[in-house]
Amino acid sequence: MTIPKDIPEKWFPIFPHLKWIKLGLPTSEKIRCGTEQERRVRANDREYNEKFLYANNCIMTSKYNIITFLPVNLFEQFQEVANTYFLFLLILQLIPQISSLPWFTTIVPLVLVLSITAVKDATDDYFRHKSDNQVNNRQSQVLINGVLQKEKWMDVRVGDIIKLENNQFVAADLLLLSSSEPHGLCYIETAELDGETNMKVRQSLAVTSELGEPGNLAQFDGEVVCELPNNKLDRFCGALHWRECKYTLTNNNMLLRGCVLRNTESCYGLVIFAGPDTKLMQNSGRTKFKRTSIDHLMNTLVLWIFGFLVCMGVILAIGNAVWEREVGSLFQSYLPWDPPVDNFLFSAFLSFWSYVIILNTVVPISLYVSNTAAEARSTTLNEELGQVEYIFSDKTGTLTQNIMTFNKCSINGHAYGDVMDTPGAQHKRAQPLDFSAWNPLADRDFCFYDVSLLEAVKMREPAVHEFFRVLSLCHTVMSEEKSEGELVYKAQSPDEGALVTAARNFGFVFRSRTPSTITTQELGKEVTYTLLAILDFNNIRKRMSVIVRTPEGHICLYCKGADTVLFDRLHSCNHDLMNITSDHLNEFAGDGLRTLALAYRDLSEEQWEEWAERYHGADKAIDYREDRLAAAYEEIEQDMMLLGATAIEDKLQEGIAETITVLSLANIKIWVLTGDKQETAVNIGYSSKMLTDDMTEVFIMNGYTVQSVREDLRRARERMLESSRSRDGVKEAEMQDFGGACSLGNGFGSRDAANWIPGQKKSAQPPAPPTSLLESVSGEFALVISGHSLAHALEADMEQEFLETACACRTVICCRVTPLQKAMVVELIRRHKNAVTLAIGDGANDVSMIKTAHIGVGISGQEGIQAVLASDYSFSQFRFLQRLLLVHGRWSYLRMCRFLCYFFYKNFAFTMVHFWFGFFCGFSAQTVYDQYFITLYNIVYTSLPVLAMGIFDQDVSDQRSLQYPKLYEPGQLNLLFNKREFFICIAQGIYTSVVLFFVPYGALWQATQSNGVPLADYQTFAVTTATALVIVVSVQISLDTGYWTAINHFFVWGSLGTYFTILFTMHSSILFNIFPKQFHFLGSAQSTLSQPLVWLTIALATVICIAPVLAFRFLKLDLKPQLSDTVRYTQLVQKKQWKAGGHARRSMGGASGPGGSGLGHLGRGGSRRSGYAFAHQEGFGELITSGKNMRLSSLALATFAARHSSSWIDTLRKKKHSPPAGDSSPAPSVAAPVSNSSSLIGPLETAAEQRGQTNADPQVGVADVAQVETGQCSLVVQEALCGWRATAGARLSSTGASSLGPPPIAEETNGE
Repeated sequence: MTIPKDIPEKWFPIFPHLKWIKLGLPTSEKIRCGTEQERRVRANDREYNEKFLYANNCIMTSKYNIITFLPVNLFEQFQEVANTYFLFLLILQLIPQISSLPWFTTIVPLVLVLSITAVKDATDDYFRHKSDNQVNNRQSQVLINGVLQKEKWMDVRVGDIIKLENNQFVAADLLLLSSSEPHGLCYIETAELDGETNMKVRQSLAVTSELGEPGNLAQFDGEVVCELPNNKLDRFCGALHWRECKYTLTNNNMLLRGCVLRNTESCYGLVIFAGPDTKLMQNSGRTKFKRTSIDHLMNTLVLWIFGFLVCMGVILAIGNAVWEREVGSLFQSYLPWDPPVDNFLFSAFLSFWSYVIILNTVVPISLYVSNTAAEARSTTLNEELGQVEYIFSDKTGTLTQNIMTFNKCSINGHAYGDVMDTPGAQHKRAQPLDFSAWNPLADRDFCFYDVSLLEAVKMREPAVHEFFRVLSLCHTVMSEEKSEGELVYKAQSPDEGALVTAARNFGFVFRSRTPSTITTQELGKEVTYTLLAILDFNNIRKRMSVIVRTPEGHICLYCKGADTVLFDRLHSCNHDLMNITSDHLNEFAGDGLRTLALAYRDLSEEQWEEWAERYHGADKAIDYREDRLAAAYEEIEQDMMLLGATAIEDKLQEGIAETITVLSLANIKIWVLTGDKQETAVNIGYSSKMLTDDMTEVFIMNGYTVQSVREDLRRARERMLESSRSRDGVKEAEMQDFGGACSLGNGFGSRDAANWIPGQKKSAQPPAPPTSLLESVSGEFALVISGHSLAHALEADMEQEFLETACACRTVICCRVTPLQKAMVVELIRRHKNAVTLAIGDGANDVSMIKTAHIGVGISGQEGIQAVLASDYSFSQFRFLQRLLLVHGRWSYLRMCRFLCYFFYKNFAFTMVHFWFGFFCGFSAQTVYDQYFITLYNIVYTSLPVLAMGIFDQDVSDQRSLQYPKLYEPGQLNLLFNKREFFICIAQGIYTSVVLFFVPYGALWQATQSNGVPLADYQTFAVTTATALVIVVSVQISLDTGYWTAINHFFVWGSLGTYFTILFTMHSSILFNIFPKQFHFLGSAQSTLSQPLVWLTIALATVICIAPVLAFRFLKLDLKPQLSDTVRYTQLVQKKQWKAGGHARRSMGGASGPGGSGLGHLGRGGSRRSGYAFAHQEGFGELITSGKNMRLSSLALATFAARHSSSWIDTLRKKKHSPPAGDSSPAPSVAAPVSNSSSLIGPLETAAEQRGQTNADPQVGVADVAQVETGQCSLVVQEALCGWRATAGARLSSTGASSLGPPPIAEETNGE
């Protein structure tokens, strides 16, 4: 993992030990800084360690326990303004002088809402507890009183010595004491910490490596003094005090929680940090109570409604004061005021609070139980899934499978790999070759399909044999033969393992090695080579070589490395072969494969002896050792002969490219935040189609200083604006036709163009000016930035520049970043962009960003379950994100918005009737409806239909949602529920209340029954109004429901039936006889609803309420249809055509859907090959030649160690902390971009041509349907629906148009 060279000083208060490092203080000085800056741990002494109250090893990602659940959950729920408001109302209703309604009309809905939400939250937290218990109850072997005992992870304490076995997770942060491997070495995989899958090595102190057995370890009483818990994964400062000696401890001696022990039989470690103090958990961040943007908006709207309620209360209170003074005073003799009222002003004051209670239902409390159950770890963020604009993704294990396979190769100008029938026609892959028939040592899991390569091996072609000989010799892999013929390779990286395994299957089997020999089996014959030297890999050389002596006495140098480096060191006679191989490499890289070139050189005895003398002198040099070695390597690695190239596939997860393409069409920006190397990340970017050849420019930033990073950002912005100006000048006419300039570098048409409908006139109103110059940038850009550059870019004085530059790019890839930096990038977008963010990852290094983002998604993969524990949603593969967002997320947002609009509408229609009635009842706070109707209206009569809509409703089917990604855009723009939509709902509700009050009032004013008895009584009016209200809101939700199921029908019509059943029951003689004081309107409902005039009045009120809604929706559908309306219409027309049999079946959209095979493949030129199959860090060469990992006899080991006295561990550490020797060793330069047609015509022109070809596809359906409707065929409808503009031909063409060549990669190298 790359750590910033310059640590920002703002981090010093958080990580005090960084300041020591910055100042260059020695470890001993750090430890003398006092007890506040250190931790003391004594081995095998729990009593001593417990007095420091160190944290135990139990982790907890849950929010509640049995004791805290009720108070904490209620506290969270009462953060909702509506819940607090209703609690206040409940207190008011307990005051008899102002309560005009019984207390149960408020407490029943409030308790119901609180209970349902509490049950839901408890269920979510139960599963978190369950996951925590799975981790905490893992078994670990703890050394107690000299005996290894099984203990749960949660019972491990600081100071315990625990035993780890191969493939076990490390339970806590441990100081490595001893190992089963020689010299206290052990191998670990840190994928959960930094995302890197290559193995790393750790070594114990020499003084403890000899302890070994439990008996010796039980006597160990050393004391460790070290730094306090912190989140720096790559640093550890401390010292071991034992037997009156002091030994310095570094990160190389530590095994961190989350690592996995690999290729090591067992080891012992001392627990230094446990549980929440471990570096893994320190990087995890706190569990936050996440709230959706709609929740925040709801709190604002509720405050507005409360203000509106207060205004209505004030108006009615003033009316009461006037009425009591002018009219009520006339009745004082026989209708005196109730005590303590003694004047009209006090009466108005009490009336105000009474009306606040009566009108409280304008605040819809039950809408807060809006989130329906789902298969998710959190059910409170469902609607936010439909509004995501930024996705932050890990790479390793999230986009890739962590599986490397030998896919193709080029040998002596001949390409091997997929079987080819005729040029350009690739037919279906055959069965994989069976190697076991002729090679008993073959790996049965290895798959290769080209039989011609195997035949070439059998025909003993010299170039093919030499090719696989290089693969079997030039590496640092360790081999272990557990039984006869059962080989297990310990590879530093999966790339090397794949290459050695390929050689093994083709007959060149690497069997074993010693510090001076390599033993292979070549086509059944055992051959031992003398290993003369290993010229190890590093990030500057980007290659490795071995020099061996064959059994015949010949000396050969075998080399493998990046082609951009290796080709410069070939003999001039390789020119023709190099051109052919380069073409093959371009094809391999275009397939997203990690490429590597192979070469060799024959050395004479004199050449070897002369060079060996200089090599050993450089190796023993005290000053500038690395520079001297690099110069020696450079000298011998010249005039090599090219053999060919390999192509390794870092397998992407299934459907990654299609998913990313479709999400991009939905205007979702994807940022990759990975701890992996830049070359690997860029290569995966091309494989997954995040980076494409038709991009305008890709900016690569590797600056090490503040000045260089600032300059890189400035130049990138200048190039964006310059490119945009030049493109806009050429494209002005065309872009005006499509509604304006492309939006912020994503290749889509603008929002106006996306919503343009054939026949609709363009608005004369000019578009709003961009808030930033970069927002007007057209073209597609990508940014690749390293971790050390990102550390400076996130500084307070530079973060705005970085934000503007990055947000103008369609793709951003951050490489070599720490977990903390991942969270900081997500937080940066959250703070400065009004956008919903989603973070997705599979490892513990992703936990921090998962918790920081609005929505966290965990991938249940091979890197443990830490990400799943911290996530809101979890599934097994990245491709499921497509359906989660575009289908379930969009539906959830749609349902929530319709749910809220309907709730506000029906509650205002219900409540405002009381307001109008106040002007006709002397402002006496008399209610229109009876108390039972008020109680049951929201929780019985109207709750189930809206619940069914919130669960099942959908505007278009899931297939159409995936087929037309542009349908996702309304959620990002908050079009379906915002303040404007809120006021429209309120206005409709107020209009309905006016109709529901005044139509029955006017109809019943002088109406009489058939027997001449007047109908104008209070109870008849109440029943008529209540019945009309229930019918109107039921019809309204019927209109709002877009997808009808049997449950919807049952709930809607069942609620109406329930209303009439309860109504007749409450006015029946049965309840009257049982509760005569509660139900005293005997037979009132039966009498009222038996009158034809009443039903005519109800019907009239319903028509007056619903007719304007129908008219408005028909006009809107005809004049300004939404994208979903167009999709539904085309689907309807298609169904009619199917039934009529007039047209053949055609798929809509003109291209393959996301699940099909319509994604064309785009190659990229040689200048774009940045990924190569290799371990992108310091190799194990020095470890191998030192013999420290060999199980040799003590005599042989002592003899060899005398020649290699320097510690390879110390050397690696010095290399890591020393500045790169860029001047002493010529670093490979980036190849100039190939000149081709892309310099004359840009990707947009080519895309337009390809779009013309794509639209000629006979499967196009949308334009045909538009022709049926408008008499003209418009391409814009199709583009608006699908988001296809410049990207249609470039990324989704099923014919796969030829590539125009790569855009230039602007590599910013102003840093060191």
